[in-house]
Amino acid sequence: MLAIARQRMLGQSFKKILPAVSVLRSYSSAAKQITVREALNSALDEEMSADPKVFLMGEEVGEYQGAYKITKGLLEKYGPERVLDTPITEAGFTGIGVGAAYYGLKPVVEFMTFNFSMQAIDHIINSAAKSNYMSAGQISVPIVFRGPNGAAAGVGAQHSQCYAAWYASCPGLKVLSPYNSEDARGLLKAAIRDPDPVVFLENELLYGESFPVSDEVLDSSFCLPIGKAKIEREGKDVTITAFSKMVGYALKAAEMLERDGIYAEVINLRSIRPLDRSTINTSVRKTNRLITVEEGFPQHGVGAEICASVVEESFSYLDAPVERIAGADVPMPYAANLERMAVPQVEDIVRAAKRACYRSVPLAATA
Repeated sequence: MLAIARQRMLGQSFKKILPAVSVLRSYSSAAKQITVREALNSALDEEMSADPKVFLMGEEVGEYQGAYKITKGLLEKYGPERVLDTPITEAGFTGIGVGAAYYGLKPVVEFMTFNFSMQAIDHIINSAAKSNYMSAGQISVPIVFRGPNGAAAGVGAQHSQCYAAWYASCPGLKVLSPYNSEDARGLLKAAIRDPDPVVFLENELLYGESFPVSDEVLDSSFCLPIGKAKIEREGKDVTITAFSKMVGYALKAAEMLERDGIYAEVINLRSIRPLDRSTINTSVRKTNRLITVEEGFPQHGVGAEICASVVEESFSYLDAPVERIAGADVPMPYAANLERMAVPQVEDIVRAAKRACYRSVPLAATA
């Protein structure tokens, strides 16, 4: 019954990938473009080809070619010893993956959704994340946990949670969250090559989105550094940080703000842990204002950590209070109208930026 329920959920959500997100940036049709799905697939293919220690495992990654077709064609190319279909038991196959990593292999473990990673969190945290430290560096755990994270569309509370803050709070893990095709390709390659466990948080609604990529990005040697954010759009009036799908929302908000004479600097975090505090603080010292955007819950979130960093390191540069835009502090509703209210929208970012730019920190607050 669980398998049937999951298949129904996946079929429903997969149909909703195609319309995707309407607020992403428009690009010239002349640019070379690939989808996020293609970027992830090519990164897996090239890393498996380059290193025989890399193998894939998870539910339906082989015969079905992935619940979201990320692993399409890989079983045929590399065979069942390197593309392993597993039973529906996250705790079981994640433990096997961690054990394989202990012995020098490089597993890439796919979760159909990171909500299901809760079944395996003991292996991710206690077995993978802590082993290098507890062994005084004698045990490396080169494993990647990847799959869709956060809200999709109409899949309810138990399939819509963002786990960026959860995993980013744990020492020993690296946590990455790509936005576009360049991010997906470069960061996944970096994750597979890294000697430490990496949590790789994708977004279901972005899989079918196309983004322009350069010849450099398509080169098999291409790799992005872990721990380095990217300034997607330069500005002088307000800094907006975001990751995953929210980067597209932030860029759309920046376009709208420019019409009103507000020039926002949009930072694509890319890496949640380690966090690129330097790029964030340098930007805030230029713009003197900060807005953080994320889909996850507000309390103890990624935005809260960014705000704390800026207050600690750049407080005297702030001309307005920092603002956090996050998901509603409730489990995700199923109804479409309530679901929209539960996640940040472009207009929320625009309003926050205008508040920040049209007000100053009261003198009493700085006394």
